[in-house]
Amino acid sequence: MRVSRLFGTTLREVPSDVDIVSHQLLLRAGYVRQLAAGIFSYLPLAQRSLQKIERILRQEMNAIGGQEINMPVVHPAELWQKTGRWYEIDDTMARFVDRRGRDMLLAMTHEEVVADLAASDVHSYRQLPMLVYQIQTKFRDELRARGGLIRVREFVMKDSYSLDADFDGLVRQYIAHYNAYLRIGARAGLKLTAVESDVGMMGGKAAHEFMYVTPIGEDTLALCPDCDYAANLDVADFVKESEESGPAKSIDKVHTPGTKTIEELAAYLDIPARRTGKVVFLVGSFGPDQPTKVILAIVRGDMEANQVRIANLTSALALRPAHPEEIEEIGAVAGFASPIGVDRSKVVVIVDDLVAGSANLVLGANQTDHHLLNTNCGRDYQPDIVGPIAGAFEGARCAQCGGGTLKLLRGVEVGNIFQLGTRYSEPMGATYTDEEGDEHPIVLGSYGIGVGRLLACVAEEYRDERGLALPITVAPYEVSLVSLARAEATARAAEELYQELQTARVEVLFDDREASAGVKLADADLRGMPIRMLVSERSLKQGSVEIKRRIGKEAELVPRGEAVVAARQEIGRLEAEIDALVEQIPVWS
Repeated sequence: MRVSRLFGTTLREVPSDVDIVSHQLLLRAGYVRQLAAGIFSYLPLAQRSLQKIERILRQEMNAIGGQEINMPVVHPAELWQKTGRWYEIDDTMARFVDRRGRDMLLAMTHEEVVADLAASDVHSYRQLPMLVYQIQTKFRDELRARGGLIRVREFVMKDSYSLDADFDGLVRQYIAHYNAYLRIGARAGLKLTAVESDVGMMGGKAAHEFMYVTPIGEDTLALCPDCDYAANLDVADFVKESEESGPAKSIDKVHTPGTKTIEELAAYLDIPARRTGKVVFLVGSFGPDQPTKVILAIVRGDMEANQVRIANLTSALALRPAHPEEIEEIGAVAGFASPIGVDRSKVVVIVDDLVAGSANLVLGANQTDHHLLNTNCGRDYQPDIVGPIAGAFEGARCAQCGGGTLKLLRGVEVGNIFQLGTRYSEPMGATYTDEEGDEHPIVLGSYGIGVGRLLACVAEEYRDERGLALPITVAPYEVSLVSLARAEATARAAEELYQELQTARVEVLFDDREASAGVKLADADLRGMPIRMLVSERSLKQGSVEIKRRIGKEAELVPRGEAVVAARQEIGRLEAEIDALVEQIPVWS
């Protein structure tokens, strides 16, 4: 491809409203253009990179027995109503009414459609196991699209779905995807970290997310350096250190002026924060025909409440912070609250198991500037739910090995896998008959990986102060050929080399423009092809062509007649480096 004919120009100025460097570079290098919030056009360079990622995805899915299909983007509401998700998912789901008055939606994912297909096409145990996948557009009306391609509204995803006769079969396909996803990341040049995660709106038994660890990530991961424990903070376990506080003492109301925070309260009473209880007010939604309800959650004062765990234990479909008037309506006082004395008909009280087992904690008196000393769960108030709702924190002791301390890191979720079980097959009537003729629901798994998000993460990992520096497996072209010709003979030599590279099936982007050397070299660095070849009067006087990696090695001169061979050898070395990354990934056997 000639740069003079390339659609999409480079930008000299950094867009003022873009804060993530990789997003800036994808815009400046002419890979993407934003149409609306979270909606992007992919220009030729990005499209070639996405096609390379999709080729990796297809190869890895085919290797574990996948068959590619293509399912509709528009779904009738009836399918999602059968499984209940039509009512459970908020405005992230894009709903509309067609001209016939039927409720429809834009696909967020395809579990319902796969279960519907299985109900019509799978009948016998002899047809199982099975694995189907697609690479197709999805739409989620995200409230806060951010980070360029990191969190978008319209996106391309590889989603695959396993069908099995039993849970043992599901686990085998789940493990196959787990290993395939780590291979996909490595083949794109990324080390992905698999972490335990919440099943969320998907439901099912278990889930893992595949994270690219980076400071720009919107998820928090809890990792133990002493063992292989890794989990999203939403589900991370940790050892809870109980505080010895002796027998229960009499409750006592004390004046605590100006102590709305745990820090202020602990300082005023001269006690550690762990001797207090922290109250968090949330409002839970429980379904289309169910009223919302205030949730009063209590964790120990030195910890934070985990909203995902609270939602799961209360069966809330969604949570939001309670408004001041909602807190007041149940008889509580924000900043000085406890479940003691509130209207229990209007509130769900959920208590962390560590709080339930701790004696003599300080809680609010539901009176401004007053607290209660020596409150005891079970004696002074009865919780509706007791469970592990405190979130893991930096330095907490690992629950898996018991000796390591958790480290919290940020990460971007590139992919996820779910053991769905019969969550979708039962309501959709997707069953099979066994050898005895008995009918059973098909056991499903669901597995997704974002194509554009993977490209964004590669761009974040492979860049420097001059621009992108993409790996050989993802870069739009293998070679950036730059002509710095002032004389006709030099221009002719560059043209001949371009033709020879194409004949040798080297992917080459040829900068044939009439532009300054500085502009051409800056654009080559910005676009990030892994190899740069330079034809100039200076190199040709020595009978040579300059070849250089985008990062790493110094430029070297190779004889003009050996330039194509040298390019192919360098491509081979870069591919071997990616292969070495793949060989290093752990395998779940």
